[in-house]
Amino acid sequence: MRWFWIDRFVEFESGRRAVAQKAITLAEEQLDNYIPGFPIMPASLILEGFAQTGGLLVGEIRSFRQRTVLAKVGKSKFYLEALPGNLLRYEVIIQDVADDGAIVQCRSTVDGQLHAEAELFFAHLDHRFKVDLFYPADFLAILRLLGVYDVGRNSDGTPLKVPPELLEAERERDREDAGANP
Repeated sequence: MRWFWIDRFVEFESGRRAVAQKAITLAEEQLDNYIPGFPIMPASLILEGFAQTGGLLVGEIRSFRQRTVLAKVGKSKFYLEALPGNLLRYEVIIQDVADDGAIVQCRSTVDGQLHAEAELFFAHLDHRFKVDLFYPADFLAILRLLGVYDVGRNSDGTPLKVPPELLEAERERDREDAGANP
């Protein structure tokens, strides 16, 4: 993720649902030129906020071992504008997960009012797609920054644990950094 359209997770229940927040501010470049003179968060970026929230929720089911990408926006509807000063609350609920992908239902609210709804389809890329989407240690840093492991819970209520592969990648990066800076 080069651009973050969520600021943090406030709830994260493995395999079921996640809630993330995005604070909209006048300092954000995307508001400058979208509609000159009327700063508004573009709907496409709100959909990307849904996708980032849902993609991490779906990817976590298999400890991020599969590459999960947004495949399709099934439907979406926007009821309100998202303006500077608003705090968007994204709620994503998994409807179905299969070997080749997942379907999630999304909704956002602003000050308790329904803002938008969408249905998103994610695909799990198989072995034919050899591209790495993220360096694992950097990806773990993003997950920590977004608070996934601070608020994340398994279905039985126990805290989410960082996948061993990501921890090992982080340790390897730290060893390399230590060797480069004796």
